[in-house]
Amino acid sequence: MRLSFLEPLYKRPGPFASVYLDTSRDTAREDPDAAVELRWRHLRDALMSEGADPDSITAVARMVGCDTDVPGAHGQAVFTAHGRLALLDELPVPPARDTAHFGTLPDTMPLIVQRAPAIRYLAIHVRYGGRHSTGATGTVRIDAEAGIWPLTKVTPGYRLHEEIPVADWLYAADVIGRELEGHARRVEAEAVVVAGDVWARGILVNRLPASLRGQVTTVEGAGESQPGRALLEHRLESLFSGRMAAHDRALLDAFLAQQARDGAAAEGLSAAVSALQRGRVKALFLNNHPESTLRLWVGPQPRHIALTEQELRSYGVEDVREERADAALTRALVGTRSELVVVPEQQLRLREGVGALLRYADPSSLP
Repeated sequence: MRLSFLEPLYKRPGPFASVYLDTSRDTAREDPDAAVELRWRHLRDALMSEGADPDSITAVARMVGCDTDVPGAHGQAVFTAHGRLALLDELPVPPARDTAHFGTLPDTMPLIVQRAPAIRYLAIHVRYGGRHSTGATGTVRIDAEAGIWPLTKVTPGYRLHEEIPVADWLYAADVIGRELEGHARRVEAEAVVVAGDVWARGILVNRLPASLRGQVTTVEGAGESQPGRALLEHRLESLFSGRMAAHDRALLDAFLAQQARDGAAAEGLSAAVSALQRGRVKALFLNNHPESTLRLWVGPQPRHIALTEQELRSYGVEDVREERADAALTRALVGTRSELVVVPEQQLRLREGVGALLRYADPSSLP
């Protein structure tokens, strides 16, 4: 996963207030706004107890609950520093628990995990309820969305909606197929998911450009999508659950290949930190352990990262702080333009939960 979306956050100096909370406004709650406000009050107290400055807390308060136009279950991630908003993002699902943290570095790992697996896709739903014949009356309705899963749950991608007279469907399917190819290319889609009427969708799939046909998966029983949410959301949830994006999978395969021949790969926290200090990491692999108590020492710059305070001071860094390991690793990755891949433990258990694909092998390790 490319972490460029975090770059604006790290352009600001800390300390940061980092807040994650459930801001769902489903109809089951009598007064959802009051519920959001109550949860925020608990988090505000937590920030105050950690020494957050009043201006940063006020800046969070201005943004909490501003997502009234986002339907369904979801959450917010809010980051502020020195009384100013540093980053605001919608969470595709509510956080497992509301949290607030004030520290030198922003607590970004929960946001990154919510964006995974970041699969680029094209979803298509074709509807036709009449007699299966191009001589029949009525229309074929087609909806399509190009986006990145699961972000499209709360941030809709490009949407296409067309209604075609059924008599024109054979010809129109060619035209629409070429248009869909353009949108798929723009998002670099790795999956094309098609649902709806078997006859109408079959014609469309057969007329899609060859570059898309090989990526098609058809699903049944698409159901109605909630306005403002991802097209075919529930089917995509089932289809993409436990799956890695193709780009991340390729990086992981490269890591395993390098590891097998003692090449440009490292495993374990110490080895990963050493590689980040020298800007050698192409991609870092993490098993997600939100309960982890691992800590690292950091300084003002992204490469100021070490296992101990003494090590960091030995490099001439005077302003040092101890922070959560995942927060320190993330800042180093963004600062060195490296990628991050969240690896499910059932796919690969990494030593200390950390592995790294390196930009080049260490010459001293070569025979």
